[in-house]
Amino acid sequence: MMLTTRRLATLILFIGLFAMATRVAVDSDTFWHLRAGTWMLDHGRLLNFEAFSHTRLNAPWINHSWLTEIPMAALYRAFGYAGLNLATAFIIWFTFLFVYLSGEGGSYLRAFVIVLAAAASGVYWSARPQIMSMLLAAIFNYILILYCQRSLNRLWLLPLLMILWVNLHGGFAIGFILLVINFVGQALVFALRGFRIPAEQSQRPLPHVAMLWVGGIGLACAAAVAINPYGLQMLLYPFKTVSIGVLQNYIQEWQSPNFHTREAQVFIILWLATFAAVGFGRRRLDPIDFLSFSAFTGLALLAGRNIAVFAVVAAPILMRHADSAIAELQERWPKLRIAASGSTPTLVTRIVNWALLVIVAAATVIKAALPLTPSTVDTAISKIAPVGAATYLKTLPVRGAMFNSYNFGGYLTWALYPDRPVFVDGRTDLYDDEFLTEYLSAYLAEPGWEKTFARYQIALVLVEPNAPIARALLVKPEWGVRYRDSVAVVIIKLNKEQAGNE
Repeated sequence: MMLTTRRLATLILFIGLFAMATRVAVDSDTFWHLRAGTWMLDHGRLLNFEAFSHTRLNAPWINHSWLTEIPMAALYRAFGYAGLNLATAFIIWFTFLFVYLSGEGGSYLRAFVIVLAAAASGVYWSARPQIMSMLLAAIFNYILILYCQRSLNRLWLLPLLMILWVNLHGGFAIGFILLVINFVGQALVFALRGFRIPAEQSQRPLPHVAMLWVGGIGLACAAAVAINPYGLQMLLYPFKTVSIGVLQNYIQEWQSPNFHTREAQVFIILWLATFAAVGFGRRRLDPIDFLSFSAFTGLALLAGRNIAVFAVVAAPILMRHADSAIAELQERWPKLRIAASGSTPTLVTRIVNWALLVIVAAATVIKAALPLTPSTVDTAISKIAPVGAATYLKTLPVRGAMFNSYNFGGYLTWALYPDRPVFVDGRTDLYDDEFLTEYLSAYLAEPGWEKTFARYQIALVLVEPNAPIARALLVKPEWGVRYRDSVAVVIIKLNKEQAGNE
């Protein structure tokens, strides 16, 4: 292979992207997904009821991510956390491959935009089913771009992908947002231009034909949603999730971005770069691009977790318009033009290019190996999960129902099931607004928390050391600390004899 500098840039981009994506991908929600997948592997059936908490035991549960959880559990059994970390890296790699293919422009421009989009979305790369929604959003967007901008019709794939998506993760609503945007965009084009399109856009389908295709495929995708264990009720599931008030008010990833954080600042750069490219380039803003950029900007501003999907959708828009702006600059100042990709590199250039490629590949192998070692993973988990407290409860079990921190619930379902059911975990759709409000009131030690403890017969509390409920219990003579570290504290309800000895 003739390794030109442009090809080298592309290879370094995707090698480096894999290095970026290979990390300890486990977060607090990974664990309850693993537990659910393990349960299904052990029992050979769908888990569609609650089995891990004492507060919702046996209640119906819409387990929308079952088709992701089973492979997650199988990967863990075969390869441990290293398997999950590698699988997450490959999913991210493929996501940005489709983003790259969706864009336009030269290798350097695409590489720059991909790195920017990856940096903006990187904080949300984790071993959770939501990573599948990022991948499928990129594929959906790519297929729609192929048709609406390049007249290559692969839309028939979308209903098949929707069948997968609705069983992989509840984020399948993103697919419908993209379909609606493309349908409305084509309707606007038709309203403005009628049956004709400009000569420079002759490769595009006629807008009225595109409307029929996208609308019909959208209806087929809606029908495809029914192909899941819960039927058509899954169409309403995304609305149920986003309607949970506690979700937006208290859970960080569902809140608006904190623009003092680094990842949110990269989001601002990506947003401003796209805005500038549209303004400075000669290419007119396509209605679909405008609607996509506007809709996903709004979603990202409403919930930080949507920044990842914004990056996937905005990156091709930035590439298209930046390519137009660069072309205009090169016409005005020809010295800015970079040598054509077809030019043959000199022998020295080829040797240097291959040397750089080998160095980058070797560095990637070294960097990627570190997050795959058990010690690195264990250290990372111990910083976010109550590993020591859970070990204490397994070796010295304490009787009674448990009250635990929301952030600890996922890990505790993984570490303590079936011996000790949790009070709450990350499945907000299972616990609903009323229960989560009651949990938060107790966690914050607000008036009435004693009634909540009495209702659920709480005799054991496992929360962060500085949690309000921990401070409230420590001044009660009938409660005593049995374990404490920098991550968690275990407080138990004492009997009269124990209370007297404290």
